[in-house]
Amino acid sequence: MTKIHVSATVNGEAVEFLADPRESLLDCLRDHLGLTGSKEGCGTGDCGACSVQVDGTLVCSCLVLGAEAQGKQIQTVEGLAQGSALHPLQRKFIEHAALQCGFCTPGILVAAKALLEQNPDPTDEEVRFWLAGNLCRCTGYDKIVRAVQDAAAEMREAV
Repeated sequence: MTKIHVSATVNGEAVEFLADPRESLLDCLRDHLGLTGSKEGCGTGDCGACSVQVDGTLVCSCLVLGAEAQGKQIQTVEGLAQGSALHPLQRKFIEHAALQCGFCTPGILVAAKALLEQNPDPTDEEVRFWLAGNLCRCTGYDKIVRAVQDAAAEMREAV
C-alpha cells in the first residue's frame, strides 16, 4: 500500500512522517513520532484518553486519520511542559492527587488546557461538562475539577 507523506507542526516543531492511508493520528503520533503520551483507551472516541488539539480544536486522535494532519498544528500532552517546567495543570494534578493509574491523565490535561484557553474562569459545572468526554475509572472527578480550578486561578493571576 502506498504511504502518504505528511508534514505538520507538533508541539511547535516541524515534523514529517509517512502514514498508511488507514492509520489514525494516534498511531502516527505514537508509532512514527515517538509521542506516547496519548493513549488508546477505546479506539471509538468514547474515552478521551487520546485527546489532542488540531489547529486549536480538541479531537480524539483515534478518530482522525494521520494523513489529515497535513499542514496542521497539533498539540499533545508532551507539549504542555516548557522544558523541565511543568504546566500549571500538570503541577496542580500532582498537588491535588488528581490521578492514580495515569492512563486517562494525558487526555484530561489536553482537554483542560483547551477549556482554559477558551474560558480562563470556568465554573465547576463548566469544567465537568467540558471534561465529560474524558473517562477516568480510578480517581473520580472531584480532585480533577479542583486541580483544574486551582490551575485556572494560578494562570489568571499570572496574566
